[in-house]
Amino acid sequence: MSEPEVRFDVDVPEDQAAGQYANLLNVWHTAHEFTLDFATTMPPEGAVDEDDQEFVRVPVRVVQRVKVPPTLLFDIIRALNDNMTRYEDAFGPIQRLQTNDPLYPPPGEPSGD
Repeated sequence: MSEPEVRFDVDVPEDQAAGQYANLLNVWHTAHEFTLDFATTMPPEGAVDEDDQEFVRVPVRVVQRVKVPPTLLFDIIRALNDNMTRYEDAFGPIQRLQTNDPLYPPPGEPSGD
């Protein structure tokens, strides 16, 4: 007798149906799990460190932290790759930022929001 087909019946709770916007991902791990912090960046602001060096501080707010076992990583990467390929087949290549493109508008310029 063959193994029965497995079908996942995904239920998204009503309070999570809209999802969360994230434009930054931080990944870290321990020996037992990978942690994915999905976050949004806030407007950049000028700052000065303890050595009086100026820098641009970009506040980041984590909107969701997801912990997964290492055994799930290949499935996540495969699912992202498959979906990215289908996206590009439907809408064209995803345009990546160039190395000299600013991540944030210069101070005083509108952000487009």
